[in-house]
Amino acid sequence: MPEGDTVWNTARVVERALTGHVLTGSDFRVPRLATADLSGWTVAESASRGKHLLLRLTRDGQEPLTLHSHLRMEGAWRTYAPGERWTGRPAHLIRVVLRSARAVAVGYHLHDLELVPTAEEERLVGHLGPDLLGADWDPAEAVRRIAAQPAATISDALLDQRNLAGVGNLYRAETLFLRGLWPWTKVAAVADLTGAVELAQRLVASNRGRWTQTTTGSLRRGETSYVYGRRAQPCRRCGTAIRKAEKSPLLSGTAPRSRPAGRIGEKAELEDRITYWCPRCQPEPAATATT
Repeated sequence: MPEGDTVWNTARVVERALTGHVLTGSDFRVPRLATADLSGWTVAESASRGKHLLLRLTRDGQEPLTLHSHLRMEGAWRTYAPGERWTGRPAHLIRVVLRSARAVAVGYHLHDLELVPTAEEERLVGHLGPDLLGADWDPAEAVRRIAAQPAATISDALLDQRNLAGVGNLYRAETLFLRGLWPWTKVAAVADLTGAVELAQRLVASNRGRWTQTTTGSLRRGETSYVYGRRAQPCRRCGTAIRKAEKSPLLSGTAPRSRPAGRIGEKAELEDRITYWCPRCQPEPAATATT
């Protein structure tokens, strides 16, 4: 699943292929951009903002443009040499093709694909919290945003891109395990929000520049995570079987909660995320267990 480090790495792939080069053609396979033509535009920068990818374009005499895409769960960009066979995904998943004399960049299953003046980028990403891998990273601001919703669970708070941009399900689960936090602990009950936020940033940043994501320090298959993807396997610390839930146990026997408001693919999907945790290393708070 694409998380902040994956999108950062993807931006670097597109950057190496296209930055500084003039586009010789473009092919948009989404209705609202079907007539857009980027031929003659130069790729000035490929940047990431949380889970968003921003391809900035310039052309003499024209207002700079930004091609925005969101990878969500399935999206990807692949680059190829001119004439090379495209093997990344099935052709019906292609949403955009960008061609230059040097390379071809193909965007598969992209979401929220938009072409806007660069001056209007904030309309697309201005709602995001501090970027875990950006120059604007500010743990104090991330903590302030999280603390402003004390009734939210710490699990949802870490995934909410309006609090901090770049944490996905993997880093959420691993951060909570390493901090010993039951995923459904209320934000108001978390003693050290700063510690959780800073750890999440360190975990994401530690995998920047490589595709294999690890939180344990091992790159060996099957050894890269503490709890994520390890349902029923023994905890690496205490041996207790790792548990998995598709919704909060607090909701058992009750009607599903309504989805919170937010941008598609971000806050609105929080309730759908699978959670992994160790019931011994991340015990349910006594006050919660008795209510």
